[in-house]
Amino acid sequence: MINHTSVNLITVGAIGTNCWIMPVPAASGAPDAPDTPEARDPDLREGIVFDPGDNPREIMALLRRLKLRPRYIILTHGHFDHLAALPDLVAAFAGSGPLDIAIHRDDRDYLGGQAYDVHCVSFTAAAGNADYVDSLWKPLPSPTMILAEGDLIGPFRVLHLPGHSPGSAGFLWEEEKLLISGDTLFNSGIGRTDLPGGDWGALQQSLDRLLALDEGITVCPGHGPLTSIGAERSRNWY
Repeated sequence: MINHTSVNLITVGAIGTNCWIMPVPAASGAPDAPDTPEARDPDLREGIVFDPGDNPREIMALLRRLKLRPRYIILTHGHFDHLAALPDLVAAFAGSGPLDIAIHRDDRDYLGGQAYDVHCVSFTAAAGNADYVDSLWKPLPSPTMILAEGDLIGPFRVLHLPGHSPGSAGFLWEEEKLLISGDTLFNSGIGRTDLPGGDWGALQQSLDRLLALDEGITVCPGHGPLTSIGAERSRNWY
């Protein structure tokens, strides 16, 4: 279904989170790289990593195979299964060039100094305890980019899609008809709304917005297989 050969998928963690990786397109308006040996290396390109949920060594191995260094690590929302590998990735690529950590402003508390308490509350609501958080916990860095509706990051436009979490966001590459949907829209399904900050009414509005997009848009969800706007519009499952 997907015709974007530059978009790569690695599924990570016990919850099977999709981590999407791609190079930053040359004309995407990214800031100029610094004049460092790494930046001058013709074999390394700037990349985008969406939702590094776990297995940092595997993610880094894929980046090496693709000859990428992350320019942006973008989080579709703040839940722990979408960002647990973040500390290791930031540490591994420190000093190799500019690296921004981006999240919507309404989920910013999932990063930084208060993040452990926020994640423990969330996972206790999901699983009855915070064992999953404790098993993987490393202090999470603060975001360097706070996103809002309509912002551009690389080639992607930010779509604020609350419901699964207050700051859930989609990332639409309009030219290539590609949507990174996070946990808002899956293949034949949608994200849950029973976690702290979830809102079924808001999710319905977010889904209505997505399903009104061009039917030819490929959807790269936070879990499960690829789909398209047209396929999900035809299912009538909600």
